[in-house]
Amino acid sequence: MITKYCFGTPFETEAVPVKLNSTTVTSSNFTKEDSTDKFSLPISIKADHNFSLEYDMAKDDIVYGLGEANRGINKRGYQYISNCTDDPNHTENKFSLYGAHNFIIIDGNTCFGLFIDYPGKLTFDIGYSSYSKLRIVAEEANLYLYVISGKSSYDIVKQFREMIGESYLPPLWAFGYQQSRWGYKTASDIRTVADEYQKHGIGLDAIYMDIDYMEQYKDFTIDEEKFPNFTEFVAEMKERNLHLVPIIDAGVKIEDGYSIYEEGVANNYFCKREDGTDFIAGVWPGDTHFPDFFKKDTREWFGNKYRTLLDKGIDGFWNDMNEPAIFYSKEGLDDVFEQIKKMQYNELDLSNFFHLRYLIDSLQNNEEDYKRFYHDVEGKKVRHDKVHNLYGYYMTRAAGEAFQNLNNAKRILLFSRSSYIGMHRYGGIWTGDNQSWWSHLLLNIKMMPSLNMCGFLYSGADLGGFGSDVTRDLMLRWLAFGIFTPLMRNHSAIGTRNQECYEFESTEEFKHLIGIRYRLIPYLYSEFVKSVKKNEMLFRPLAFDYPNDSLVRHIEDQLMLGDGLMIAPVYTQNATGRYVYLPEDMLYLKFTKDSAFSMEVLTKGHHYIEVDLSEVPLFVKENHILPLAKTAENTATLDRKSFTLLCYLTKEASYEFYDDDGITLPADGTTTLLTIDCPNAAQIVNSEFQFS
Repeated sequence: MITKYCFGTPFETEAVPVKLNSTTVTSSNFTKEDSTDKFSLPISIKADHNFSLEYDMAKDDIVYGLGEANRGINKRGYQYISNCTDDPNHTENKFSLYGAHNFIIIDGNTCFGLFIDYPGKLTFDIGYSSYSKLRIVAEEANLYLYVISGKSSYDIVKQFREMIGESYLPPLWAFGYQQSRWGYKTASDIRTVADEYQKHGIGLDAIYMDIDYMEQYKDFTIDEEKFPNFTEFVAEMKERNLHLVPIIDAGVKIEDGYSIYEEGVANNYFCKREDGTDFIAGVWPGDTHFPDFFKKDTREWFGNKYRTLLDKGIDGFWNDMNEPAIFYSKEGLDDVFEQIKKMQYNELDLSNFFHLRYLIDSLQNNEEDYKRFYHDVEGKKVRHDKVHNLYGYYMTRAAGEAFQNLNNAKRILLFSRSSYIGMHRYGGIWTGDNQSWWSHLLLNIKMMPSLNMCGFLYSGADLGGFGSDVTRDLMLRWLAFGIFTPLMRNHSAIGTRNQECYEFESTEEFKHLIGIRYRLIPYLYSEFVKSVKKNEMLFRPLAFDYPNDSLVRHIEDQLMLGDGLMIAPVYTQNATGRYVYLPEDMLYLKFTKDSAFSMEVLTKGHHYIEVDLSEVPLFVKENHILPLAKTAENTATLDRKSFTLLCYLTKEASYEFYDDDGITLPADGTTTLLTIDCPNAAQIVNSEFQFS
């Protein structure tokens, strides 16, 4: 059951497309005694100038949610601030990342969910100041509070997902392996990547184009010197079954003669200062303006600009720098230069030296800059910081809405760096500029269920890490987890070690791992579409599937995946294996070298499994079927009609297999029930299946 409360005058974020009746709260001190409906939770709320909600947590309560957030699956014991932030150093002390996903579940003797629909800065103190206290604080008491009760955490997730709308569905090819790097500067660079992958027989479906493909970093332009005959180049790649995916940034370069800039100025499409002039911020091209995506006509205008690249054969995009990221503002520069000038001829003692360093660092993503520009919301001027967390969502919404009209019901790959709940209907996300750290591999693992809870099914991290220099073993271990994430993209920063799979010794091991991905795609795609249609989670904490097993409540490095799989990645340097806990008897499937695999039944309990760098462990629940395809080098050549069916039978097993053409919207494919009869005795089944 979902109960909606209205405090003050909320901003209509459109995160929730379903119209629900709400209870308007007029008292500044709101407790369960004030409720006129079935809301009976021991929550206290103060809502005068700001908003604060408090709840006394029991010792064993677990708190799930918050989507793209730091630390673990259980968010208890730390503080999280919803404030979309461009910060590539995702260390444990950071409170904010790129997304703002204000949904949590308190799981204990009392189980309920909370969604705070508020687009400004929102703090979740989940046992950070006091371990027994949940405290949620908003800067203003203008918001919607949704309280969701249910029979379990997973039931609450499903109710929430139904309320916020169906998740984005990408094309089938977007489930293939994808290669990216900031530093592919020319068409020749991209051809080299394609040549090397195909020469080594390593699967690949897409190559990404970072900011270097543009003319002076200007959106919707092509540098013709670096990428001559671009339409023909896109067609050339498609003939090789490869898709090119260009980046689109939020900032529009200020330059006379640049049509995007001139149209934006002429039609008042850009964000304004308080005095009505266009706000100026520095990003990649230098001085830029930010499109005001809060205006419907701006969204239509900017979204239609994607046609420039669609008409050239492009069918995938990633939206970046849309927190929005700010290198500097004119006002900020003036202030810093003035202070530095005063210090120029003074002795730099301890305090002055560190203040000088602070001044330079403070230019980037300064919170004061977010107070310097405004949006036009149906004729009303709204300061950006009040609605900051919606900007990336509305940019991606602009593209998603345009694609519905521009591409004749064909799916376009689209994902974003910054996001808010609601954006999941228009695109996926990647988790931003991570690092080549083992801790970030573990963070990637733990973040996937939280993202799914908030509707972001098409998601993944930069495999191998974006910043720093990856090691060969970390790259292999990350790929061994990445073969399960819907977005499987290897992405790295300019100036770091090349981490394309062919750049390492013994490329056969990389080929083998990516080959496993292609064998799993029919299952992953089938489970993904079913999760979209049924408001389910692709990745789940074990406790969601085994609520009566007390041991699984605190396991965060094993995940349930789809209908009947459990994964247990290795994420520790120099490890030769790992311990796993099985909540029931399971079929242990280990992919070994040369496209082979071994199978054995492991009993419920604790086990140590040995896992070589080129191996992938996978567990199949009893009486659940895993359909495995033959390996392929891309989705275009993937056989989705012939399978090896693997299962451990103690009774009849069945699997609901979904299939469609992978490109058309709506996704009205066919569902086939695959069944295997059980003989008298329990046994492992390895059989071939062919669709007639």
